[in-house]
This record gives sequence, C-alpha cells and structure tokens, in this order.
Amino acid sequence: MVKENFPLEEISECFGDPDAVVWLDLQRPSESDLHAITVEFGLHELAVEDAVHPHERPKLDRYDTHLFLSAYAVDFDEKLAVVHANEIAVFVLSHALITVRKSDGFDIDQVVARWDASHEFADEGVAFLLYGLLDVVIDGHFAAVQALDDQIEALEDLLFDDRRAQVEVVQRRSFELRKSLVLLRRVVLPMREVINALLRRDLHVVSERMGPYYQDVYDHVLRATEWTDSLRDLVNSILETNITIQGNRMNLIMKKVTSWAAIIAVPTAITGFYGQNLPYPGFGKDSGLIVSCGLIVGLGVVLYVAFKRWEWL
Repeated sequence: MVKENFPLEEISECFGDPDAVVWLDLQRPSESDLHAITVEFGLHELAVEDAVHPHERPKLDRYDTHLFLSAYAVDFDEKLAVVHANEIAVFVLSHALITVRKSDGFDIDQVVARWDASHEFADEGVAFLLYGLLDVVIDGHFAAVQALDDQIEALEDLLFDDRRAQVEVVQRRSFELRKSLVLLRRVVLPMREVINALLRRDLHVVSERMGPYYQDVYDHVLRATEWTDSLRDLVNSILETNITIQGNRMNLIMKKVTSWAAIIAVPTAITGFYGQNLPYPGFGKDSGLIVSCGLIVGLGVVLYVAFKRWEWL
C-alpha cells in the first residue's frame, strides 16, 4: 500500500509497521517543521543545524540513530556560462528518508520519476530511495560537465579569430567557464568520499542487491571528477594560449610599425640633408631635385621589398 500527502502528525502510525518506509520532503522548512521532525524522528541537533544553514560542504556524517548527507544538485546556464548549485540535506534512517531542499532550484519530481521507473527495487526500502536521489544528482553533475565541455570546444574555435570582438569574447568567456568549473569541482569532488562511505558494510545502508548500483554511481562520480579536472586544465591552456597569441600579435604589429617608420625615415633624412643652407652637389639646380626624389623613391622601395621578404610587413 502507498500513502501520500498525509499530515506530519500521522508519521508515527507508519512506524508501527516494520515493513513501512517513509519519505518526507521539506522545501525551505520553518522552525516549527524542523522541531516536529526532530522530535518525531529523534534527529541529532547538529545534523538539524547543518540542514538549516546554507553552504555546507558535501559530506556524510554518522550519528547514533541516523546518517546525515549533504549534497548539491547543479544545472548549467549556457547563455551566461554559469553553474547554479542547489543544496540538498538528507537524513537517512532505517525506515525513513528525509530530504530538505534549501532552494527552489532542484526539481524533486525527477527523483520521483526515477523511483517509479525502477519500482522493482522498491522492496529495498531506504537504500532504494537514496540510490534514486543520488543517481539523479550525479546525472546532473554529468550533464553540467558535458555542457561545459561543449562550451569550451566552441571557445577553442574562436581562439584564432583575429576580430577584436571575438578576442574579447574569448577572454571573458574563458574566465566565466573557469569560475564555473571551480564551483563544479568543489561540488563534485567531495562526493567520492560520500559514496565511498555509503558503501562501507558497517553502515548497513547498502544491501548486497543494491551494491552494484551504488558502485555504478561511484564510478560516475569518479568520471565526472576526472572530466572536470581535465576541463579546468583545458581552460587554463586556452587562457595561456590566448595570452601568447595576443603577445605574438603585438610583436607583429610592432614589427610593422617599425618597418613603416624605417621607410618614412628615408625621405625625412634626405629632405633634411637637402634642406641645408650650404652648397652641395646639385644645389640650386633641377638635378638636385631629381636626385633627391630618386633617392627617396629608390630607398623606400628597397626597404619595402626587404621588409616584405623578412615578413615584417
């Protein structure tokens, strides 16, 4: 029998049945709600405090009557290149699972859908409910990493675009993606310890039947962590490459400016020489003008050809 949407006060009746499993979901609970479940389930005050306070590190704490798990579900905004993290606190008891959502960002309906899709494991009780929740959370990590990977690939295509607008996009986007990867790694990396601790036999949380499924979740966590680290290194390489490219472009510009300055210096020197107030060959004659103009054009062409051959222009 399945009973849903019943008052919190009726939970005690469910505990009378040794085969009953209770799932209680709280979204931004009030102090009265937390006090009620603390009394009803005998939760430790430190675990309840962690469930209320934001920005807890992903972890698994062990108490006498229950476990406390903290995790983050994430989603990636492709337009802003920002990772949004939604904190979830979970109390794991022998016959009950209590989820506390500290924000509106995490859709619990997808967890329910995951449970419904694997209803053949429902007789595993809390282990099955916790597996479905963790599987959805880790799948979200994978989706975010995949989206970041796609963004970085698109960024690599813009890396060698000489247009100024694209250069600015690469710089801004690189820093945004790096910031998102740092946040994602901070969320994903501790989950290795969480899942690994759940697999310990002395906790008696994961049954032999559910063991392979938790191991699969653990493998996904490892892959997501390694993928995140590799993407972070790749973004750092993009930033370094972008700086190197900008330096090379600046050197090229300086070579061009220097080359044109050398060419312009030729007529400046010649006209300065012929501008002396002293007699010189061709002074006051048409031949002097012809010689000076010839030198300007000739030397200018020679320098231009030489710089072109050296790829300075």
